[in-house]
Amino acid sequence: MNRILLATDKPFAAEAVKGIQEICDKAGFELIKLEKYTSPDQLKTAVKDVDAIIVRSDIIDKSVIDASSNLKIVVRAGAGYDNIDLNAATAKGITVMNTPGQNSNAVAELAIGMMIYLNRNGFNGSSGSELRGKKLGIHAYGNIGKLLAIIGKGLGMQIFAYDPFVKKEDIEKDGVECITDVKELYKKCQYISVNLPANSETKKSINYDLLSLMPKNATLVNTARLEIVDEPSLLKIFESRPDFRYITDVAPECKEEIAAKYPGRYFWTPKKMGAQTEEANINAGLAAARQIIGFLKNGDATFKVNK
Repeated sequence: MNRILLATDKPFAAEAVKGIQEICDKAGFELIKLEKYTSPDQLKTAVKDVDAIIVRSDIIDKSVIDASSNLKIVVRAGAGYDNIDLNAATAKGITVMNTPGQNSNAVAELAIGMMIYLNRNGFNGSSGSELRGKKLGIHAYGNIGKLLAIIGKGLGMQIFAYDPFVKKEDIEKDGVECITDVKELYKKCQYISVNLPANSETKKSINYDLLSLMPKNATLVNTARLEIVDEPSLLKIFESRPDFRYITDVAPECKEEIAAKYPGRYFWTPKKMGAQTEEANINAGLAAARQIIGFLKNGDATFKVNK
């Protein structure tokens, strides 16, 4: 019997766990739960004899992978997978997958919600501004970007997108203007939402040269990863552009300096929470279980992210 380890120091919602159990039972797989664990050693012990692992933001590094003897697949219930050592997994012949699209609506709604919150000055009773009629630039037009476009259009915003990996006609069929030069996107749009994955090409790619191109009353929205934004550039644009604002669900390392010097021009959530909705939690967990079943039974590697 195949054995699946559900390893989550921050557990899924009860409904998600119930659904994962039902999927495993139906497939004839054994589900082992390691929830709210407090030590990496507990994870290393639990992984020894399992065929698959479902994780959230749990760290699956080389030491965890080396501790396994039968592991064939790791699925990150979510879009980002930088918490998993892909090289170590590949070296041991282990497939790694994510569950793209399952958290996208939660992230898109959070981005818009934070924009509204900052525009209305934290609902402190003072006069704010509206999103209607403003230009929203979407930097990376994937699942989140597409949903941002739908919500933004519903609010009456003008939507633009840059993504060299998506065909122009696929962007334009959604009623979104395709921009083929990233600099042009930043020049054109008062609001920019960054939805990039964290990799060697994207880390620190949102820098002063790009941000300085943005028009008056510029707002950068980052629901991607901390490393995407170059923090020295962030501090520089805050200092040189009194109209610049920054919104994110992952607080920058220079947050104390920003908070002290630029009140009212930023908002970040207490912890990364783009995917923190009950619906996203359930969707990602169930998708992870189904992908493991499909892979172990039928060899379906549709969402494989390592080589």
